[in-house]
Amino acid sequence: MSNVPPSAASLRGAVDLSSLVNRAQAPTAGPGASVDGGPGPDAGADAPVGSLPSLVIDVTDATFSAVLDLSNTVPVIVDIWAEWCGPCKQLSPILEKLVVEYDGRFVLAKVDADTNPQLTQAFQAQSIPTVAAVIGGRPVSLFVGALPEAQVRDVFEQVLQLAEQNGVTGRVAVEGGATPDESGPAAEPEPEPLPPHHQDAYDAIEKGDYAAAQAAYRTAIAQDPRDQLAVAGLAQVSLLARLQGVTMADVRSAAAAAPNDLEAQLAVADLDVSGGHVDDAFDRVLTVFPTLDPAAKDVARTRLLEYFEIVGTDAPSVVAARRRLTMLLY
Repeated sequence: MSNVPPSAASLRGAVDLSSLVNRAQAPTAGPGASVDGGPGPDAGADAPVGSLPSLVIDVTDATFSAVLDLSNTVPVIVDIWAEWCGPCKQLSPILEKLVVEYDGRFVLAKVDADTNPQLTQAFQAQSIPTVAAVIGGRPVSLFVGALPEAQVRDVFEQVLQLAEQNGVTGRVAVEGGATPDESGPAAEPEPEPLPPHHQDAYDAIEKGDYAAAQAAYRTAIAQDPRDQLAVAGLAQVSLLARLQGVTMADVRSAAAAAPNDLEAQLAVADLDVSGGHVDDAFDRVLTVFPTLDPAAKDVARTRLLEYFEIVGTDAPSVVAARRRLTMLLY
């Protein structure tokens, strides 16, 4: 039996981008697995393969095909971010610094979630920052949220190992031989620190202390009920806390044995949301909803609202589920 890992990474699964790139369907690889079952087209290469203006590039829905081609030579780290996202401002400088340090063995592709909905959906970026890699044209899920530099460096090392297993061992030079720090625009000023309670929550999550993180977010919301980042953060860390120590097979067996038991169905819905199967989670709760008494309906409604915050209140699946919930309520 496998346990759901109680970490932010458990909220995302690998994504198949074949619909975007017109490539043959193949399973998405995880760390340590072969991307396509064999060496890539540049197996054994270990020299520059041309040059780029910078090792950090901005990509869009329209230009992502260039990233897929480039990933046959070097692994491409994909950073899905947004201007308004506080954790993104913590993480992006770390990613850029490490890409420069690795001297052409990686390229960082930055995707603005607000202006590139196709890529955001393809990577199932239900919260940001979301970080993935593309190796030999195939995506690999990495992590969600802002991590400290040491942990990000460990992830980069694992990506290099996976790339080597698949023959992706090239190197990219920067035009003119300068690093992005030397040839690019002046470095942006350091991002403003997060609000105190948000920082407390992130620190607690890093330690695996989900109760403390929940308390920090609740304090932030009490001080500012319009703090949507705190509302979404509380929903996400509450999910992580419920998943801690959960055994997937046991949860699904219990739900199958008691199809009208709300707690059993909510436990499976948690698993579905954690794996990115949000439509399944919404349908499971909404299907049992009409059979519930008023108190249980309130529990189900509250849980659904948490899921909506995790997925994103503007996501099409959330809009549809909210409409269905409204019809059931009235």
